[in-house]
Amino acid sequence: MLSTLPEFFRDYGLAADVRTLLLLRKAMDRGLVQTLGDMYGVLKGILVKDPTDLGPFTKAYYMYFLQIGIENGESLDDAILRSETFRQWLDDQEIDMEGRTPAELEELVSRFLDQVHLTHYDIKEVISGRELFDKDNPDTEDKDGIEGTGDAERRNLETMADYSDLSLEEILERLEQIRKQQRGNHGGGSHWVGTGGISPYGHGGAAKNGVRVGGTGGGKMARKVLSDRNYFPVDMDDLINDNNVDAALASLKGAVEESSHEELDIPLTIKIGLQRGGLFIPELVNQTNNKLQLLVFIDNGGYSMMGHMRTVRDLFKKMKTRFAHDLQVFYFHNTIYSSVFTDAQRRQPIDMEKILSFDGNYRVFIIGDASMAPYELSSESVFYIRELAHRFKKTVWLNPEPERYWWDTYTIHSIMQMVDMFPLTPRGIEKAVRHMNRKTKYRWAAGVRSREGP
Repeated sequence: MLSTLPEFFRDYGLAADVRTLLLLRKAMDRGLVQTLGDMYGVLKGILVKDPTDLGPFTKAYYMYFLQIGIENGESLDDAILRSETFRQWLDDQEIDMEGRTPAELEELVSRFLDQVHLTHYDIKEVISGRELFDKDNPDTEDKDGIEGTGDAERRNLETMADYSDLSLEEILERLEQIRKQQRGNHGGGSHWVGTGGISPYGHGGAAKNGVRVGGTGGGKMARKVLSDRNYFPVDMDDLINDNNVDAALASLKGAVEESSHEELDIPLTIKIGLQRGGLFIPELVNQTNNKLQLLVFIDNGGYSMMGHMRTVRDLFKKMKTRFAHDLQVFYFHNTIYSSVFTDAQRRQPIDMEKILSFDGNYRVFIIGDASMAPYELSSESVFYIRELAHRFKKTVWLNPEPERYWWDTYTIHSIMQMVDMFPLTPRGIEKAVRHMNRKTKYRWAAGVRSREGP
C-alpha cells in the first residue's frame, strides 16, 4: 500500500518522493510507527515544511488512510460525519446515530478522532498479553454474551495489552478454542472475540500484535486480519452489504481456477547433469498458476438497484485487487441489448458482438433485479442473453430481489429459463460459484443463433 503514497500525496501538492518512503520505513524500523496516529505524526514531520502544507496534508492523509474525502471549504467534522468509514466505526461500536443532537454528534466525532490519532505515546499503561493469556481459561462458558461493561464505546484508550511475546500460532489456536464456546456478542473485555477491549482477537480494541477479526482496527496494531465468518458471524442469507461483503468475497474466491503445466528447469538440468558427470537429462518442474477471467455485467439504471450499487462495485473491486487476473466490468439498464457500457455513467458503449468474441473461458456474472416491463425483454435482449450463456458456459445471474418474488414476475421467470439465477447474498454467490465449477453443458443446442423470443 505505501508504495503508492508518494504519488498520491503529490496530487495534493506535497513534496513527496522516494525519500519520503525511505524516511518513513526508517521510522517504522525504529518502532516509531505502531499506530495510525503515529503514522500521522511521522508523515506530518516529513512532509509539512510550511504552515500552508498542513491543509493539503490533512486532506491527503484522511483520504489515503481512511477514505474520508474533505471537500474544499468543508470542515473535517462534516467530512467525517458523511463518510462511510465513520458509519462503519459507529456500527463496530454498536452506536446509533439516529436522533443525535449536534452536541452528541460532535462528541462521537471527537471519540472517533481520539482513536484515529491514538499514538503509542498516549498509552500510559501496557499490560502483559502473555500474563493475560496464561491466566485466561479457554473453556470458559459463554452464559450471557456480556463481558466487562459490554460498552465498547467507552473503552479506555490509555490501556493496551501487548501480545508480542506470543506466537501467532498460539493466538490462532486459542482463538479456535474460544470460538467453540462463544455464543453471543461481547465488548470491552479481555477474553472473548469482541469489540473495544484488550482481547488478542476482535476489533476496535487496543491489543498490540493480536489478531483482528472483522470490523475496523482501533490503532492498526494487529499482526493478522481475519474476516472468516466462523469467527465473526455474519448472515450468509442477507443481501450483500458492508457487514458481509468479505464473506461474499470469500465465496467468489472459489471461482479462481488453478492450472498446472510442466516446464523445463534449465539451471536444475545443468546442475544435476554436472553431478552425473555430463549426463544431461531434462528436469521438468510443475508450474501452478491461479487463473481468473471474469466478465461482470451490472444493472445500474433502475431505482431498485440503487441501494446495492456501491456494495456490488466494492465487492468486485476488492476481488480485482486481491486475486483477479482479468476482470472486466460492464453496465446496462434493466436488461442486456446489442450493446452495454464500459463506464458507470453509460456513455461509452461497446457492442455485444465484440464481447461475444472474447475467450469462452471467461466466467460471467450478471447482476440485476431482472424486474422490468415485459416489453423491455425484447427478442433482441433474449437473443443476447442467450448468446452470453451460449458463448460463456459458466454464466450466472445474481438477483437482489427476494427469491419469493421470482416466480411471480414475468421477466425474472423468463430470464431464469435462459440463465441460472442465484440470490445476491454470500450464500447465493457461493452456490453460483459451485454451480459454475461443475457446469459442463450448454443450456441449449450449440451453434444455434436466433433472435426469436423464448
